[in-house]
Amino acid sequence: MQMSLSLVGVDTAGPKPGDGLIRALTTLRDEGFRRVWMAQLPFEADLPTLLGIALREVDGIEIGSAVIPIQVQHPWQLAQRALTLSLLSGGRFTLGIGMSHRLVSEGMWGISWDRAVRQMREYLDALQPLLAGQPVDASGEFWTARGALQLTAPAVDVYLAALGPQMLRLAGRRTKGTLTWMTGPRTLAEHVVPTLREAAVEAGRPADDVRVVAALPISVTDDVDGARKKAAEEFAVYGTLPSYRAMLDREGFAAPEDAAIIGDEETVSQRLDELRAAGVDEFSASIFDPDPQARARTRALLRARDS
Repeated sequence: MQMSLSLVGVDTAGPKPGDGLIRALTTLRDEGFRRVWMAQLPFEADLPTLLGIALREVDGIEIGSAVIPIQVQHPWQLAQRALTLSLLSGGRFTLGIGMSHRLVSEGMWGISWDRAVRQMREYLDALQPLLAGQPVDASGEFWTARGALQLTAPAVDVYLAALGPQMLRLAGRRTKGTLTWMTGPRTLAEHVVPTLREAAVEAGRPADDVRVVAALPISVTDDVDGARKKAAEEFAVYGTLPSYRAMLDREGFAAPEDAAIIGDEETVSQRLDELRAAGVDEFSASIFDPDPQARARTRALLRARDS
């Protein structure tokens, strides 16, 4: 199971806002990490713009978006951005997309979240030919795109944030795989992995042609109670969002801190083994402990477990 890192939030303070991200990526690359996943939050700086700087300045590490919401940009525009990042990085960018949440889509943007699977299917109809360097002719209720880009760049893999069965089937039929969050090993083994891979086979693809990237909070520490308290504070919102609440309930978790992987090296290793046994191909670690020693200890274990 590959070990990656999940980075949420970019420090844009200072006279050169991208410098902090460049330093962080350089450090992680030098430590031996092969990929990081970064989120586009609705109230922060534009992720593709920052990644254009970072991928140009830092070589030897892959970056994926986990995830960019589709509602606020046309698939043509996102294809341009993704291919530009692929061009700048020599193919080291992976595009993760998703529907965000009704609270954000309707509450902040005034865009309907209804018929989410159809919205995403039409988006892929427009996006994927352009990413593959092909002309597109897609007319839909939500998204339409016709024509071709004049941009030569390495093709970009697409991952889909999918938790419900219909979105998972769409991911299995059409994309490189899925990105999950707040989803435990039993739910991954009994719901996510089989739904995704069965859909791939039904579409004529090998089952192992699609990948599961699972992200969870993690801390290697002896202060388990302190870390659980921190996780409860930092991730409380995910217990209120319906899509993540459904995954927590399916797993039998009362709150997001129950999903967090917390403990000493042996305990955390056992939890990682459960994810591997569930069929996870890549673990994206969200290291949340503010203590520098705990963060370094966590990264060390992840590097030792990378395969």
